[in-house]
Amino acid sequence: MPSVLSKYAGLIQPKHVATTAAVVTGVYLIGFTGNYNDTGSNQRKPVFGEAGEGKTKEKAQLDGVFLRRILKILKILVPGWFTAEVGYLTLVGVMLLLRTRFDVWMIANGTAIESSIIDRDRSRFIKYLFKYIYAQPTIALTNQLLKYGLNSLKLRFRKRFTMYMYDQYLQGHTYYKMSNIDNRIANADQLLTQDLEKFCNSLVDLYSNLSKPLLDIVIYIYRLTGTIGAQGPAIMISYLVFSGLVLNRMRRPIGKLTVSEQRFEGEYRYVNSRLITNSEEIAFYNGNEKEKHIIVETFQKLYKHLLKFIHFRFRTGIVDDLIAKYTATTFGYLIVSRPFLDLAYPKFINASHTELLEDYYRSGRMLVRLSQAIGRIVLAGREMSRLAGFTARVTDLIKVTDELNNGVYQRTMVHQSSESSHHCLAPGNGTIHIEDNIIQFDKVPLVTPNGDVLIHEMNFKVPSGVNVIICGPNGCGKSSLFRVLGELWPLFGGKLTKPHRSKLFYIPQRPYMTLGSLRDQVIYPDSVELMKKKGWNDQDLEDYLKKVQLENILVREGGWDSVQDWMDVLSGGEKQRMAMARLFYHKPQFAILDECTSAVSVDVEGFMYQHCREVGITLFTVSHRKSLWRHHEYFLHMDGRGNYEFDKIEGSTVEFGS
Repeated sequence: MPSVLSKYAGLIQPKHVATTAAVVTGVYLIGFTGNYNDTGSNQRKPVFGEAGEGKTKEKAQLDGVFLRRILKILKILVPGWFTAEVGYLTLVGVMLLLRTRFDVWMIANGTAIESSIIDRDRSRFIKYLFKYIYAQPTIALTNQLLKYGLNSLKLRFRKRFTMYMYDQYLQGHTYYKMSNIDNRIANADQLLTQDLEKFCNSLVDLYSNLSKPLLDIVIYIYRLTGTIGAQGPAIMISYLVFSGLVLNRMRRPIGKLTVSEQRFEGEYRYVNSRLITNSEEIAFYNGNEKEKHIIVETFQKLYKHLLKFIHFRFRTGIVDDLIAKYTATTFGYLIVSRPFLDLAYPKFINASHTELLEDYYRSGRMLVRLSQAIGRIVLAGREMSRLAGFTARVTDLIKVTDELNNGVYQRTMVHQSSESSHHCLAPGNGTIHIEDNIIQFDKVPLVTPNGDVLIHEMNFKVPSGVNVIICGPNGCGKSSLFRVLGELWPLFGGKLTKPHRSKLFYIPQRPYMTLGSLRDQVIYPDSVELMKKKGWNDQDLEDYLKKVQLENILVREGGWDSVQDWMDVLSGGEKQRMAMARLFYHKPQFAILDECTSAVSVDVEGFMYQHCREVGITLFTVSHRKSLWRHHEYFLHMDGRGNYEFDKIEGSTVEFGS
């Protein structure tokens, strides 16, 4: 050890001691922006705001903002003219047009059949009946093609939107920042799954529910004008405009209620998932009654909101039925009866009873269909209000992911004291410089994203080949240090020199086992194709398992292609050794080992540490095991009160570390 220390004596700076700068008070929101520049450094500029600024929820109303949001999302869902989505939109449009045309034909044909029955005209009855029979397969095909087009369009929209959102959400560390640093989005899984699906379904349904009634209105107005004149359809359209304005005014709260409903649903889903994730710990604490109280309380919030929504829909539903259905039908009766009851109406002066009957049935049914189409247009406002709610939710998600990908975050934080403000401790004030084979903290404060100052200023340098063991009580800042190194947390000042984050590897105490084969556990996050491209094969992976004394798992679990729930199949010690095999496979310049050998025997642990030194992996180790100190040259001790000590390990130091 002395020879190694003397070799790096000029590179490693002497012991430093720093103290915490601040006590924290108050509240504000803060953000940062930045990108790596050509020199390899990352200069981030802070973006500040007052409490609540930039944190207002998206409004859910039928207005110009709603239309702009929809148009923006449509550019994602339909990226070009020559896409499958345009094809399905065209198919649905053509089928809607055909179905309206068939509706008009069926009214005329049905009226002729009924008229022939009343006139006891057998040949005419058979003629129109066979026409109806011949048309049935075509009508059935049209209806099913319409359903097929709508369902396919919903699925295509959902796929397109889902792929876009996951490209944004899983870009860099956005998924981590959204749940751990930025606090504007709660329960992102709810938005990415249920809300996104409901938005796509609601958008396609609205397209169908608006297109068909609009086509009906145009066609029936044209046909009715020739029978009962233009005055009747004009009155119905006037009624449409009036009733639409009234009902739209009444339905304004629906968008807001929809947003709140999805938020409460997300919270309820979250507390249930927590119970499953932490079931063992809760069981050890006998915490079932406490968890029951939390879940029931969350469900009660959802229940009260849904009950409020039901009461609102009940009240508005009565008015909807009166205005959009029954009153519209009443107007239809009044309008269609006017020319028939007018004995001086020119068209019907010399008409026979049969002709009057046919014209009445045809006009009446068309006017009823017209009134129904108008009613559907009016009721579509309710669906538009609900769509506005989903649109506000997914727009909020798009906005936050875009900002996080551009390096901007917002978080409720604490004001720093005058001392910390004097030193300009703000996120983005620090600089990251990318350089291989060295990690150096130069006047870097250790500050949480919430504004808590753990250590005012850290200064030390570690080149490749010099292992450092980190110790200190819980909450002293060990994990915070690693998050800064991994670029998960922003720098609040100073300069951090480090390799690219792809050359750093982190192994926690409870290693993550991915879904997939046994091979995937060793090469994670690489794919099999990437593994082969790097020149590795299964024999190399088996050698890594032998180095961690885990080769027996190949026979026990059925080979490399075996797929299991590895989090449950592997024991704690096996998972830790698997994570070390993963480390040997990737061979990073630096590795952070966070109590990752606590369930491994001392002899196996020593062999793994020796192999890391042989292949040139420099280690930052968090551990309370005295036996590990002999594998390190320096120690970093944090006392949890804002002080730290960085110094080389000597004989007396080992006793201090123990």
